[in-house]
Amino acid sequence: MSRVRGGHNYYQVRISDRKVTASREKVDVLVALDLESIERHRASLGEKGLVLYDSESLKKSFEGPEFLDVPLTKIALESGKQRVMTNSVALGAVHGVLGVEPDTLGEILKEAFAKKGEGIIEKNLACVRAGYDYVREHCKRCEAFELSVPGEKGFMLINGLQAIGLGALLSGCKFYSAYPMTPSTGIMNFLASKAEQYGIIVEQAEDELAAINMALGASFAGVRAMTGTSGGGFALMNEGLSLAAMTETPLVLAEVQRPGPATGLPTRTEQADLLFVLHAGHGEFPRVIYAPGTPKQAFYLTNKAFELAEKYQVPVFILADQYLGDTQWTYGGFDPEKLIYNDYRLRDKDLEGVLEYKRHTFTGSGISPLAVPGECGRHLVVTDSDEHDEEGHIIEDAETRVLMMQKRLLKKLPLLRREMEGPLYYGIRCSENPGGSELPEILLAGFGSTYGVMKEVVDMLSKDRKIAMLHFSEIYPLPEPEGFDFLAILKNAGLAICVENNATGQFAKLLRAETGFEFTCQINRYDGRPFTAEKLVEEIHALL
Repeated sequence: MSRVRGGHNYYQVRISDRKVTASREKVDVLVALDLESIERHRASLGEKGLVLYDSESLKKSFEGPEFLDVPLTKIALESGKQRVMTNSVALGAVHGVLGVEPDTLGEILKEAFAKKGEGIIEKNLACVRAGYDYVREHCKRCEAFELSVPGEKGFMLINGLQAIGLGALLSGCKFYSAYPMTPSTGIMNFLASKAEQYGIIVEQAEDELAAINMALGASFAGVRAMTGTSGGGFALMNEGLSLAAMTETPLVLAEVQRPGPATGLPTRTEQADLLFVLHAGHGEFPRVIYAPGTPKQAFYLTNKAFELAEKYQVPVFILADQYLGDTQWTYGGFDPEKLIYNDYRLRDKDLEGVLEYKRHTFTGSGISPLAVPGECGRHLVVTDSDEHDEEGHIIEDAETRVLMMQKRLLKKLPLLRREMEGPLYYGIRCSENPGGSELPEILLAGFGSTYGVMKEVVDMLSKDRKIAMLHFSEIYPLPEPEGFDFLAILKNAGLAICVENNATGQFAKLLRAETGFEFTCQINRYDGRPFTAEKLVEEIHALL
């Protein structure tokens, strides 16, 4: 997590010869760069865990087989001549514990310090090697940690916010406006880093009111536009959201959740804005909500968000959270061939021979022709935040109001529902027939960032239980159960449990409101921390 006011921070890395998808409670190797790290995290150490620390730097020694005293600072001063290179010594020491030659780390350091010159690079490499050699010589227990290095290399390391930014970039986004707000700022940082190379305008607005209205202006002017924020910032965007709905201006909005209310826990995680996003804005209008569970889902769903925002001229949300946003995953790569790009905007050539253009023309689908102002010949593009007629001029009569509501809302919503994919099913082979013998005894259900922990728990418990999970990432409008009858699975599972990072079970409420299905059991966490695999298993056992 980021620390706005400083203070203790830590980073957990999982390494495995199989895919892992969740955080753990237990730690195998704890690298303690200060005394507080030992005091806070010693209890998390596994049965055979190891603590790397520097007694001289911490001014304290620890006895016991779990402690390995490594003179990190002394080695940094001897090998690199600078105390700041203690980090490089620690990285080398970790490689020593794992029995992995630090060749790859050397390449990374060369890239990271390229602008600092060969001298700095060589000193850091010397620190890495010295840390590695010291541990290999002095740690007799480290054989237990040694890893076999796989032959396959070249994985992509990407977090959720970068994946959203990459998805926007490859979907043709040309304008991004936002006010920096933890934990959404990473999207702006990513796009800003690519702005010059790909011709994107990234605007740091003075506040969230300006940010959403800038994005609307850019979208109205003819480019794909996006904004992003967290809950407190989105509270300020509500009027702009309704403006997007009334004017039918395409908009993609990333809402990266953190605990509230008010400033809440600005560097922690939660899934408590679902119903807020669902009901935000005044009046009734359609919207789409995607809640990716992995960076890979975030990449493809951001692309789909732009597609549907443009196709149906509606606001589309990417609902993430701090945990998904800042967690890094490894992938072999994303497939750009799966991306969708359709240009739904009309320009001069598209309007040749058209005698009269009306921005809000009544159509059978409710979707009116979307022309670009200044690029449609003699035609004018007129719209208004007041209720309006087909041409975009203000009206007051009841008949036009009814027709416009049917056009904007009632005709589009069924079409949007058909665009939504059903939840991902994972676990015991399942028959969709309610009477099938392979229905799970335990069924976990959730949305967004609970994907990884539910998947790992299914794997952990599948040896003894018939267990599965349903993960919803396309959550509003809820998909029709016709293609995949997820409702039958929910109703006929032995025990259906909804897993959410909030206190009130917001997704469970949404599912009940939309389908009538009610969960008998819920597992909720709302302390600002994500679920870990061990803790979720404990909760499930407690319910059983």
